[in-house]
Amino acid sequence: MPGRRERTIREPDEPRAGLGRIAAQVRTAYRRERTRAGGDWQAYVSLAGPDGPLVAVDESAEQRVAAYSVNKIAVAAAVLDTVDRGLLALDQRVEVTAELARPGGDGIFGLDGAYPSQVTLGHVLANLLTVSDDAAVRLCALVCPATEVNRILAAKGFPHTQVRPVGDSPRFHLGTSTARETHDLLWALVGGTLLSPGSTEFVLRLLRSPVAYTDGVRRTMSSAERARIATKAGWFGDARHEAGVICDTTGAPRLTYAFFAAGQPGADDFGATHAAVQARARLGRRLLDLTDRLAAREPHSHRPGNSG
Repeated sequence: MPGRRERTIREPDEPRAGLGRIAAQVRTAYRRERTRAGGDWQAYVSLAGPDGPLVAVDESAEQRVAAYSVNKIAVAAAVLDTVDRGLLALDQRVEVTAELARPGGDGIFGLDGAYPSQVTLGHVLANLLTVSDDAAVRLCALVCPATEVNRILAAKGFPHTQVRPVGDSPRFHLGTSTARETHDLLWALVGGTLLSPGSTEFVLRLLRSPVAYTDGVRRTMSSAERARIATKAGWFGDARHEAGVICDTTGAPRLTYAFFAAGQPGADDFGATHAAVQARARLGRRLLDLTDRLAAREPHSHRPGNSG
């Protein structure tokens, strides 16, 4: 399996008409919201231009942290890589036992109560990436155990984006990543180099869907604006993370972001009133507006060949 290709990412002070000015505005907006929210942040943001990506934010981006549900994107990528190789299929069924769907955590499997039952692997992944179902993680482990997930991710060039095995079982906790690797995984996804065209479209359709996360970056947006953003959040304890891609009105990816935040007040607040979540909501509105300005100023050559 080929490793990740090296990419040259230009620094934001390089003279580049329009793009450099907007990168500076993105950086200013991020610093304002990070300071306002307080706590400890790791972040990586880039803008896509005619010559490739330009880094706008790079703060502690190589620091390895618990990624929580943001790593569900990586889990889905590993499962879909196995689908792409013909070893699994989205329409194959998995057994949902009462133990696997036990109440607790996020999602809807634990609310059902009608077990044992069966669902398709596609249904599992849809719940994993939209309502962020924790039971879906356990179901993914039935077909792609921890050792295989980690092997696939490392082979694709993401050695710090790894799940944590649970004993000798195939089960796993969601593990770690860095802001840089999470960003790069998303960049590879929209660029069509992470998965097959069909699997790429599947992931982006789920992450951009109306039932995907709306408390953070997408909160103060219209339905049409939300549909332009593929995003995934993760939270546990005092950590509030989010990562995704903002597209222009034609569907071309313009801005890729990874925000990991922890240490703010309100560790028991998992709603929209948490300081880091409010910061991402304000930042999301600003980033979308800047993305529109970027799209109006210069043509764009990097776009997925398989997403809407």
